[in-house]
Amino acid sequence: MAGTKTTFHEWSVGQVADRSGVTISALHFYEREGLISSWRNDGNQRRYGRDTLRRLAFIRASQLVGIPLATIKAALEDLPNQRTPREADWARLSSLWKKRLDLQIEQLIRLRDDLTTCIGCGCLSFKRCLLVNPGDQLATEGPGPRRLLPGTPRPDLDEAE
Repeated sequence: MAGTKTTFHEWSVGQVADRSGVTISALHFYEREGLISSWRNDGNQRRYGRDTLRRLAFIRASQLVGIPLATIKAALEDLPNQRTPREADWARLSSLWKKRLDLQIEQLIRLRDDLTTCIGCGCLSFKRCLLVNPGDQLATEGPGPRRLLPGTPRPDLDEAE
């Protein structure tokens, strides 16, 4: 069916898969999760509206920037009458998600920069930990990889050496 064009108002699962680049199994998954919907024709075959392509583009774009499916689903459910997202909807949601993405970027930069040094886990297993985290001072800040967690101050590691 690749390259098949249609002027119909209802599309088969194969047509939607071809046009959207989403696999048929992913379409079925999205439908089970309530992200898209279909109906059955007289032959009991799934049919999708053309607006499904825009919903899929919205879902895929959101996933590409790291938005979890549960958050995407909630955003779709918040639209009036569960309509397909429009340009204004994307603008509103993307500005809300920008803060989340900025935090993820900050965490990734921190992870990249500290990947070969102490992450503040409190294990004290590296010789370097005695320099970076003497006396396990980070334990007072709570559990986990303290230096990688958002909002955790990080001393200049070069000074510690």
